[in-house]
Amino acid sequence: MYELNLSDREKSILRYIVQQFILTASPVGSRNISKRYNIGLSPATIRNIMSDLEEGGFLDHPHTSAGRIPTDLGYRIYVDSLMDPPSLKAEEIEKIESTIEINISESNKLIELTAFILGELTNQLACITLPSFDMAILEKIQLIPLSSNRLLVVVSVLSGLIRTITLEVTNEISEKSLNSIEGVLNEKLSGLRFSEIRATFKDRIKDYNRDELKPIVRVFLDSVNRVFANMPESNKAVISGAANVVKQPEFEDHQNFQGIIELMENKDVIIHLMGKEDSDGPLNIKIGSENTDHNFTDFSLITKEYKLGEAKGTVGIIGPKRMEYSKIIAAVTYVAEVLSKELKKTNL
Repeated sequence: MYELNLSDREKSILRYIVQQFILTASPVGSRNISKRYNIGLSPATIRNIMSDLEEGGFLDHPHTSAGRIPTDLGYRIYVDSLMDPPSLKAEEIEKIESTIEINISESNKLIELTAFILGELTNQLACITLPSFDMAILEKIQLIPLSSNRLLVVVSVLSGLIRTITLEVTNEISEKSLNSIEGVLNEKLSGLRFSEIRATFKDRIKDYNRDELKPIVRVFLDSVNRVFANMPESNKAVISGAANVVKQPEFEDHQNFQGIIELMENKDVIIHLMGKEDSDGPLNIKIGSENTDHNFTDFSLITKEYKLGEAKGTVGIIGPKRMEYSKIIAAVTYVAEVLSKELKKTNL
């Protein structure tokens, strides 16, 4: 949190300017503040305070307007110290809960629906990255024969997530061999992270390459990177709300509109930025130039991690710096909590 060196008057004026700009998307003048807010100050006094705030780097003064707009620093002070406590209305909470808590059996569908609701609720671009399996800890493996040479591998991790993979075996699988290799895999691999399993699988299983087990051992050696893979890049995130964010006044300008379209089409950039672990706490708020990626310097990014045991994902909102921070922070936080709870009921 930034240290404030502002008087009470300056704090009040900065707060009102940010609030008014968020509401109208138009530069805010002293007369507007004087008329709208009963603060007992004349337009001339407010104008002087605004000049001081501009000199301090909290406000900017567009050349075509007599009003002021917040700078990145002005937004930061507002978010850290001046905005209303994050909260959602009862009907917004009900909308989230009634939509998400409908017993969806597939985690991907649940995450897609959650991203859609978050985008609709905030009128911004919602992004949810799926839990990473690299740090997931294997609980057990089950091998279920589907036919004489097809095998269903059920991989359970300690967080409660389940992955299923179908493997083809060249030779016919006997029940005895299947039970034997299942016991070996659980003995050698349970309690390890997926990343460890991929790196050491061959060494851990080398003493069990007996003739009757060779077909199954061989298919696992060939498929270990698939069975114990992290989420494929193309499936690592769900992005929703494009139709909402492009309606924002910021994107009436053709150049700005083109910029947001290019950003939305570059999914990998969004995933990379959301995955950065540079947050000082469970909630991460980056405003404009605070984003290290130049693609995001005109945007704000609000993210919160959700966890399923050792597996982690991120819920986030991307939008113009002029956004309803209090509501959006509350929405991201609440959605992350609800998503964590509901994902435990499903399989990934």
